[in-house]
Amino acid sequence: MTYAVAEALLLALPRFAERGAAAYKPGLERMRALMDAMGSPHEAFPSVHVAGTNGKGSTASLLAAVATASGRRTGLHTSPHLLHLAERLRLDGRPAPEAWIAGAVARYRAVFEGLRPSFFEATTALAFRYFADEQVDCAVVEVGLGGRLDATNVLQPRLAVITNIGLVHTDLLGTTVPEIAREKAGIIKPGVPVVTAVGQPEALAVLREVAAAREAALHSIHEEAAVRVRSAGLGGLVLDAETPRRAYTGLHVGLPGAHQRSNAALAVRAAELAFPDLVPGAVAEGLRAVRALAGLRGRLDVLSRTPLVVADVAHNADGLAAALAFIDGHRDPAGRLHVLLGLMRDKDAEAVAAVLAGAAASVFVVALPTERAWAPEALAGSLRAAGVEVAGRGTVEEGRRRFYRQAAPHDALLAAGSHHVVAALLAAGSPGGGGA
Repeated sequence: MTYAVAEALLLALPRFAERGAAAYKPGLERMRALMDAMGSPHEAFPSVHVAGTNGKGSTASLLAAVATASGRRTGLHTSPHLLHLAERLRLDGRPAPEAWIAGAVARYRAVFEGLRPSFFEATTALAFRYFADEQVDCAVVEVGLGGRLDATNVLQPRLAVITNIGLVHTDLLGTTVPEIAREKAGIIKPGVPVVTAVGQPEALAVLREVAAAREAALHSIHEEAAVRVRSAGLGGLVLDAETPRRAYTGLHVGLPGAHQRSNAALAVRAAELAFPDLVPGAVAEGLRAVRALAGLRGRLDVLSRTPLVVADVAHNADGLAAALAFIDGHRDPAGRLHVLLGLMRDKDAEAVAAVLAGAAASVFVVALPTERAWAPEALAGSLRAAGVEVAGRGTVEEGRRRFYRQAAPHDALLAAGSHHVVAALLAAGSPGGGGA
């Protein structure tokens, strides 16, 4: 089997990214059957399980990078992918080889055809098989959606991590913060410690209740970590942190944005709890070199400085507000702010529009290649109703070209709202390329 055939077979499975709730298959029965048929690979390696509304991809990547910097062979499973589905199966930051994926799909094709998993279930199962085959020392595994019923929840990890709680996927996870917190808390296992950055009292109360019932020690970074940001720039943050284990000074976090302060603190505390022999040098190197050691892209990726062009996978109002705050802190106030925006229908377009209106952004609405997305006309209508200037509609490439034709050197562009938007911008290569 060639990789192209294997990829086509996987992409033909029901994908949440394309069909939304219609492709969502909650429950662990199929995943457990997959694991049985594939030799229980999820039991072959220690793991850390990461859930949350925002920041779980960054936190998982920071933690994996620290583990790699400490000398551990480290698997990392995140989703969705940007440019290549092999990004979901990473070893020390490198995607799984196409030859391995092709061989594994050929080996388990009959299993997939018999059990009919979703795309996420199949790729998660392949990730676990890859990590087992490679005999990783640890795998950091990001939850796909929710926690309790997510396919990744077949794991029995050494540590659970919950970044934060927000009102996202309310049609599937619940309509209140406590309801969603309970779904996220579903990754807490009996006797397994959990560390969290959740701040809302009502959400933290749910986590404490579930942890206590399962006799799992709960660690809150708001109680156990003190962090001071020394400086922040386009290249990331420099911060000092103090935990129950030790004091760290001058840590350079290779991901920009004020919100990475919390993600970094959470990753450091998680690393301390997961790896008792952790040394400060590994923490410093992992945080600094996270993009290289974990293969992370699309988190406030600065693609150009003059004009300022940033790609970020923020896909809800809170994430977009954080990305806009970052850009506002680094762009020339004399310039204009332009946004390429595509959004899925399960996202709150009115809340996103309110954030963009407050930023006085000029928005080019992107047509995304999925039935799950807001139609450009409908999204443009929501934006205009909030007082947002809509500059046009079209593809990411059309919006990119338009920006470079019209932008002054002191203008800024943010591409956000969906992994599709960021992937298309990254695939375009150099920001001014393609005749723009």
